[in-house]
Amino acid sequence: MQRPHVLIVDDDPAIIKFVRANLEAEDYQTFSAMDGAEALQVIEKELPDLVILDIMMPRMDGFEVCRQLREWSQIPIIMLSARGDEDDKVTCLEIGADDYLTKPFDVHELVMRVRALLRRASSVGMGTEPTELTVGEMRLDRRKFTITTPEKTVLLTPVEFDLLSYLMGRPGQVFSPAKLLQTVWGYPPGTGSSDLVRVHIKNIREKIEPDPSSPRYVCTVPRYGYTVGE
Repeated sequence: MQRPHVLIVDDDPAIIKFVRANLEAEDYQTFSAMDGAEALQVIEKELPDLVILDIMMPRMDGFEVCRQLREWSQIPIIMLSARGDEDDKVTCLEIGADDYLTKPFDVHELVMRVRALLRRASSVGMGTEPTELTVGEMRLDRRKFTITTPEKTVLLTPVEFDLLSYLMGRPGQVFSPAKLLQTVWGYPPGTGSSDLVRVHIKNIREKIEPDPSSPRYVCTVPRYGYTVGE
């Protein structure tokens, strides 16, 4: 069985060396790049299974790399930032990143998230789900990664698609952020941040809701979690 390939993109050689050593100890094959332009070249040549992408880099920052990559690929992306800025986190997730970690980070947490995202990516398309899923006035197209409502048809990022697909496949059920982190992201119980779920739900609502401040498609049940109505 081929080892998963992971690209590490950071302008700090010490971080690349540290992350690389820990991933290779877990039997991942790694590549590296020290700026965004080099990263895109390596991605086109090697087609890695996952990218760990720093935000602040010379020549081209991580935001632009993520935007360009999402124009043609659904490779899982974990973004890194030395700043704990909430705006950075929101921007990362809005442009299609799957996850976000703030430096300094626990390398064991990073490895766990790599493992979970690769497991989720490998499971896509392995089931026998129908090509379309309809709940009320929403129709999810699993071939095009789009969601259609009476107001519009919009393209979803891979994580938005997985999250909405999970909720629409279980209409009327309420899921806590912790449960969604386990089932959609594949994180072990007690790990991951509820902010990850919250920001993706916010982004989905801004795409599909006529009034995101008063959602009617993806609803919040206070103190319990999120649901898509029957």
